[in-house]
Amino acid sequence: MSTDANGLALRPSVLFMCVHNAGRSQMAAAFLRHLAGESIEVRSAGSTPADQINPVAVQAMAEVGIDITGHQPRVLTDTDAHSDIVVSMGCGDACPYYPGTRHETWELDDPAGQDIDTVRRIRDDIRERVQQLLREIDLAQDSLT
Repeated sequence: MSTDANGLALRPSVLFMCVHNAGRSQMAAAFLRHLAGESIEVRSAGSTPADQINPVAVQAMAEVGIDITGHQPRVLTDTDAHSDIVVSMGCGDACPYYPGTRHETWELDDPAGQDIDTVRRIRDDIRERVQQLLREIDLAQDSLT
């Protein structure tokens, strides 16, 4: 967990990254924000961002009550390198490795060009993985107190 200039613990930060930042990483970030509220700093970015969020991903998230219509794909920045946890999804060599952070690679199908049923399956897989990640973060924070 990151600390401020005085050594006080800050809220943990999680970066979800994929190449286009238009589907998987956006859904994962939205789920974590929804489940964790303000207790975790959530970031989402891509190495080569798309122009817009995948509309089928937007539809799939709306079905579970999460609105991502106002989100925009964004490029990875130096700030992202300071995330406590980095989750890559389908990046391969296209996304950087940040030393000193916890890294996870989630093997997930790309929702780009997929029908709604396929995107729902991907969405549900992402939700389960985010819930597990949140349990792990909570356990780690409990061990620090």
